[in-house]
Amino acid sequence: MDFFRHPVNLRNLVVGVDMKVPLSNGAFVKAINFDNAATTPPFSSVIQEIIDFSPWYSSIHRGTGYKSQFSSSLYEKSREIVGKFVKSDPKRDTVIFVKNTTEAINKLSYRLCEDHKKCVVLSTCMEHHSNDLPWRNKYQVDYIALDENGRLCLKDLEHKLKKYDGSTALVTITGASNVTGYKNPIHKIATLVHKYHAKILVDGAQLVPHVPVNMKPWGSLEHIDYLVFSAHKMYAPFGTGVLIGPKTTFEKGDPDYVGGGTVDMVTHDYIRWSAPPHKEEAGSPNIIGVVALATAIKTLNYIDMKYVEAYENNLTSYALQRLSNIPDIELYGDKEHYGDRVSIIPFNIKGIPHHMVATILSYEGGIAVRNGCFCAQPYIQNLLHIPLDEVKKRIDDPTADHPGMVRISFGLYNTYSEIDTFTNFIKRIIRYKKFYLEKYKNIDPPKI
Repeated sequence: MDFFRHPVNLRNLVVGVDMKVPLSNGAFVKAINFDNAATTPPFSSVIQEIIDFSPWYSSIHRGTGYKSQFSSSLYEKSREIVGKFVKSDPKRDTVIFVKNTTEAINKLSYRLCEDHKKCVVLSTCMEHHSNDLPWRNKYQVDYIALDENGRLCLKDLEHKLKKYDGSTALVTITGASNVTGYKNPIHKIATLVHKYHAKILVDGAQLVPHVPVNMKPWGSLEHIDYLVFSAHKMYAPFGTGVLIGPKTTFEKGDPDYVGGGTVDMVTHDYIRWSAPPHKEEAGSPNIIGVVALATAIKTLNYIDMKYVEAYENNLTSYALQRLSNIPDIELYGDKEHYGDRVSIIPFNIKGIPHHMVATILSYEGGIAVRNGCFCAQPYIQNLLHIPLDEVKKRIDDPTADHPGMVRISFGLYNTYSEIDTFTNFIKRIIRYKKFYLEKYKNIDPPKI
């Protein structure tokens, strides 16, 4: 593991990693956070930059005062930092700041086609709800199938591109699944999509924080047309997301959200919209969130995304090997190929409900995980092989418990010793299964 040493102790770069949390018996223990796919703690550099910037905080694009000019300049320079991080084209692409990935996808869903009814959007059966639901009420949506391991079936993608014969406006895929961690071959998919004269959107919420991402040059078949991601999953939790795409997409038509900052000229019977990206950023911009994101990117560049990818991949392989040797552990998806996934592992313990496992880990061990369907219910239903009639029963009975899994997900600050602590506690839960089932039998499961 010497290869994975870094000149800086990465835990020192992250806030709160040594915090102690209370257990059910009243004792305190150092918290272990294995819920990074949901959100990450902030970098210390991000917190410090916010503190340093705060005395200069002012309105954006609206004032002649020095602080306003300083804040506006910093805001616009942050677009350059974000665009450069994923190698977008500064001349042809626009970087739009939004609240999160969900808002970014919703925004594009309103602007993609002038005549929605004539456009087909191909999504996949492994998407987060945020990359599925926004398309349903506007376009003809079809879903790319999965193979037996829950990976995207590229043959079915090409079949559907042929089927719709030029009507496909967009193929929208996750860069990495928030359930299994599988990385989709985005550039191979882009090549196929462009062959059939469609465009590609990559939901980068789980990809951008963990691996180097390159949108590739315009003119390349591998080019990523649209990319979205969230700051709160990359150590900058201050309410900012990013939508990157061609300026031409946002030049025509009305923005989905209108108001101050979106217009160039207004009368009672006339509106001339501002040019993108300002046209798409109604209201007072979240300068604090943007500064936080830019600082997080600088820190990730300092660490080196290739190192982040290698280290987290090694953590994931180590954890999978440890878990696969524990009886009664059910691992989902491809259990052999570790290299093409980000640091996410879903599992269950036979005989113990997923919500109870998560509760026991927290209450008894101070270990934070996530359980449920992870806002990807169709994918969970597929991976768990739940029959359609069983799904229908749950539709008819809203009070029924949802099936689900337990998910662990690592950040760049997690350690092998934390994985050892976690897997040892899993063994303890299995060894004393009857005791824990009785103790936590009245814990209500979550409904999502």
